[in-house]
Amino acid sequence: MLYELVTFSDQFSPLNVFRYITFRTGGAIMTALLFVFLFGPAIIDLLRLKQGKGQPIREDGPKSHFSKKGTPTMGGLMILAGVTVSTLLWANWSNPYVWIVLGVTLSFGAIGFYDDYLKVTKQTTRGFGGKGRLGLEFAIAGVATYAVMRLGAPGFADALTIPFFKNLVIPLGYLFVIVGMFVIAGAGNSVNLTDGLDGLAIVPVMIAAATFGLIAYLVGNVRFSQYLQIHYVAGVGELAVICGALLGAGLGFLWFNAPPAMIFMGDTGSLALGGALGAIAVATKHEIVLAIVGGLFVLETLSVLIQVASFKMTGKRVFKMAPLHHHFEQKGWHEATVVVRFWIISVVLALLGLATLKLR
Repeated sequence: MLYELVTFSDQFSPLNVFRYITFRTGGAIMTALLFVFLFGPAIIDLLRLKQGKGQPIREDGPKSHFSKKGTPTMGGLMILAGVTVSTLLWANWSNPYVWIVLGVTLSFGAIGFYDDYLKVTKQTTRGFGGKGRLGLEFAIAGVATYAVMRLGAPGFADALTIPFFKNLVIPLGYLFVIVGMFVIAGAGNSVNLTDGLDGLAIVPVMIAAATFGLIAYLVGNVRFSQYLQIHYVAGVGELAVICGALLGAGLGFLWFNAPPAMIFMGDTGSLALGGALGAIAVATKHEIVLAIVGGLFVLETLSVLIQVASFKMTGKRVFKMAPLHHHFEQKGWHEATVVVRFWIISVVLALLGLATLKLR
């Protein structure tokens, strides 16, 4: 919306500042942050009133979690509202990548909201059926990936880029849609699995959003992409604005989600945030880099898959409890210790992901 002020820059030159993605990204960060700060308390009070007993606590989980009983969930609504308002205010509406990523984010958020709604109303840890939920996620991810392919350069839009190599791409044709489906849906569910402790998921999401904001800006800039010898994708630089909105809304949410949490983001937030990161990775052609930057989410997911496979095949468990953060809790680590150490891992992985931009 504010981008349109550029059209009046001939009459008033200071308005030319809205032309710059960096300026609008900064504006998106502050807008989303202030929005969540200002409206967060009212949203929390409303959710607490509507939900009553709050999010159900797993009976087989760590005993320390029972002290959190009654904490409202669906805090992702705060994040989504902040991201949407900020994006609509600061992003260029004529850029199709903005609508694709925003569409995936809100669609995944709607799926998560329905899942949270079932859990809260029925007071059970089982929500939306797994097959139906995954089917919807893959369908949305498939449509988004196909739309991204139609926007990209012929011969490149349907190819998988390999980090650490200058010109190595694997042409996949329409098989790239399947890759995109797994990247977007996988990212959504990986963040969802990570969201199990106060503040655990939101900070790694913010770190990944900041990282991909920089990647999107560089990939969408002809000069920087040529200098770094990375593949140029016209138009994706605008996604830095959405990444800024994710960062700002995440910071605002962390204020209320910091231990002891006043609210949980729920599937409403975790699915949406993961889906957004996956969609941005597909649009910027950095799908594999997302696995590095979001390596913590990958580890959490692998711990669940290994645990399930091991128990089904041998009747034994590899971890004391899955996902991985619960394993360390069961080993005696304090919740805050697990959270902070996982944050540190996320920072290191983000730096490794950024290193792929130069090590080619």
